[in-house]
Amino acid sequence: MALHLKDRTLLDAERPFAELLGRPGVSEVLQLRSRFGFMAFHGGWLEEVTDDIASTAAERSDASVYACLQGPDDQWHLPSHCFDPADSPVLSEFLDHVDVVVAVHGFGSPRLLRAVLLGGRNRALAAHVAVHLIGRLPHYEVLHRLDDLPKTLAGQHPRNPCNLPRDGGVQIELPPRIRGKSPMWTGFRGPGRVPHHEALIEGLAAAARAWPQAARAAGDVGVAESAASFAG
Repeated sequence: MALHLKDRTLLDAERPFAELLGRPGVSEVLQLRSRFGFMAFHGGWLEEVTDDIASTAAERSDASVYACLQGPDDQWHLPSHCFDPADSPVLSEFLDHVDVVVAVHGFGSPRLLRAVLLGGRNRALAAHVAVHLIGRLPHYEVLHRLDDLPKTLAGQHPRNPCNLPRDGGVQIELPPRIRGKSPMWTGFRGPGRVPHHEALIEGLAAAARAWPQAARAAGDVGVAESAASFAG
């Protein structure tokens, strides 16, 4: 298993995402349902369990899902803005189909072991998702104000796929323990997923199911919050 964090082979390519898709063990998943979408384009063995979270939340809410999965032998962490839909008919079809999206990511930071971060440019959707997660995740701090998010994890780049659908979207960053990837779960034998993981999925699915009504209620209030200080 090799995680290529400092290897610039793909980043220096003219089309990094196209290069990634040509690597052994890399595959894409697409299921089109409603116009609410979930994504996990750092899925598979890279940011582990993110594709399970996205696909299961989508299944439970009749939402659409896209994932890019990397295999066990090599993982390449491309920055989100490198995932250009022009390089993938599958990703392009997904983004054309959905109105909003929640992109699921994993991160690790000693300072934020209990933090769930809601970035992305659709701030109304971020607040909506937060409402559905806070009560279900009492052991975590759900951060949904841009000022509270690390700039590098705020998902504000205009080419980040979470911001490309018609009404934009949310980037959710998840620490290891909520994904069941923490020593605290060493003795867990099931059944099913670890409790925090399960509660997260149900919260995301509930947010997706409730979004159409919430969006209609928002009316002309709008979905975008200025993100000038986070751009780039």
